[in-house]
Amino acid sequence: MAPSVLIVCLGNICRSPMGEAVLRHIADERGIDITVDSAGTAAYHQGEDPDPRTVDVCRKNNVPIDHRARKVIQADFSRFQYILAADKSNLSNLQSMKPQGSSAEVRLWGSYLDGMPIADPYYGGNDGFKQVFEQCEKLSNAFLDQVIGKE
Repeated sequence: MAPSVLIVCLGNICRSPMGEAVLRHIADERGIDITVDSAGTAAYHQGEDPDPRTVDVCRKNNVPIDHRARKVIQADFSRFQYILAADKSNLSNLQSMKPQGSSAEVRLWGSYLDGMPIADPYYGGNDGFKQVFEQCEKLSNAFLDQVIGKE
């Protein structure tokens, strides 16, 4: 069975849709069958496209991105094997939302590499989005190496 992953940030328009796109792209390049989605712990941007800066940095790196923002729902905790939070605040929110008996592994995405959170680039400039993209690439490879194994 292909692993299933939900990448989570606050509003689901910057970090998590970028993470979703990058993880899916890297898995495809490595020939790994995987289900990837993203969501936010808050519904601020429900139904919206990703931030234009997120789309721009993905396109500049030839990473396809197509997503509509959504909020994490209870069913996600049974639908996904791995729920990966962008930062500690989102991790805390996810842990408090997680239903009793849920089988999903909920953890900080950075825990697969260096334990570092993904900083929210929303209020900054384009450089922050480039840094998030590079971090998503490293975290995607680290996650796939640990969960699937090195090729």
